[in-house]
Amino acid sequence: MLNSDQTELDLPPTHSEAESVFGDCGRPGGPEEPGGLGLCPQPRVGEAGGEAVKKELQHLSREERRRRRRATAKYRTAHATRERIRVEAFNMAFAELRKLLPTLPPDKKLSKIEILRLAICYISYLNHVLDV
Repeated sequence: MLNSDQTELDLPPTHSEAESVFGDCGRPGGPEEPGGLGLCPQPRVGEAGGEAVKKELQHLSREERRRRRRATAKYRTAHATRERIRVEAFNMAFAELRKLLPTLPPDKKLSKIEILRLAICYISYLNHVLDV
């Protein structure tokens, strides 16, 4: 996530697998030469690293900069961690709901859809009991 002082242009460029495999920087037929692939995002000799990064990212669309940022290992790790926490919370909520539902046998394993359907039926039953 970007803080208020940081822009997308401050982020280092990332490389997709295709760029890593086909990036022929500094070899014959590289991006600087005719017939090169043109995939080398590294700065040319003589350019300062930070300026080259900004120049590289300035011509990219907002969506492409977002894709490159999301391709970093740090971003993927953080996203995986957030997703794992979300799934654990989701599963704990289902477990808590499951504890409140009467079934025979009480320890019967139910799928998430079965838990939801049983909860709907149980709520309807409780409403019926209150109305009588």
